[in-house]
Amino acid sequence: MPWTRDQMAERAAKELRDGFYVNLGIGIPTLVSNYIPKGMTVQLQSENGMLGFGPFPYEGDEDPDLINAGKQTVTELPTTSYFSSADSFAMIRGGHIDIALLGAMQVAENGDLANWMIPGKMVKGMGGAMDLVAGVKRVVVIMEHIAKAKDGTVEPKLLHKCTLPLTGAGVVDVVITDLAVFNIDKVKGGMTLIELAPGVTVDGVKQKTEATFNMDAKPKH
Repeated sequence: MPWTRDQMAERAAKELRDGFYVNLGIGIPTLVSNYIPKGMTVQLQSENGMLGFGPFPYEGDEDPDLINAGKQTVTELPTTSYFSSADSFAMIRGGHIDIALLGAMQVAENGDLANWMIPGKMVKGMGGAMDLVAGVKRVVVIMEHIAKAKDGTVEPKLLHKCTLPLTGAGVVDVVITDLAVFNIDKVKGGMTLIELAPGVTVDGVKQKTEATFNMDAKPKH
C-alpha cells in the first residue's frame, strides 16, 4: 500500500541527523517538522528569515505573524531567531545548510531536478530552490511517484531525462515517493532502489518509472 503524505514525511525525517541545519521546501516537505525523531536536535531554516522554528501549531494556537516560506503558520521555539531574507539566502549560498527537503515535478536518473515551473503556466516566481540545490550539502526530494492529469492520464516523474526546465543539474541525493526510496550517485549518475512502501512490489515500481534504476540486494519494506 503506497505511503500517505504523512508517512512520506516521516520517512524523510529519517534522513536528518543530530545538529543538522535543515531547509524544508513547500508541500509535503513542510510536514517533516512534525516527525523529527525524539532526542534529535535540528535547526529548521526558512528562506523568509526564520531559524530554529518548531512544528505546525495546534488549531487555535496559530500566530499569523509566524509563517514559513510557504506562508504556513509555524511555532516559535526558545532557539528561534529572525533576520532578513537576504541573510537567509546568504546562509544557503554560503553552504551553511546541511540538507534541503524539496518537492519536485520531475527527477532524472542522474539527479537532475525540475521543480519550479511548467512552460505555459503562470508562476509567481522561481523561489529559492535554485539557490538551495546549489548551496546545500544534501538534497532529498519528496514527491508522488506519478503525475495525474485532469483527463485521467498519468505520467512518470522519475525519468531518463527531465523534460521541464531544470532547477539544478545532478543535485538530488535521495528521492522518496509514495511507492519507494531511491539513492542517486551524483558522480556516476546511477539510481538505486533501496526501500519499498509496504505491499509495493519491484515490478509495480518499474511499471510506473521511466528512469533506469539498480536495486539493493534486498530492498527494505
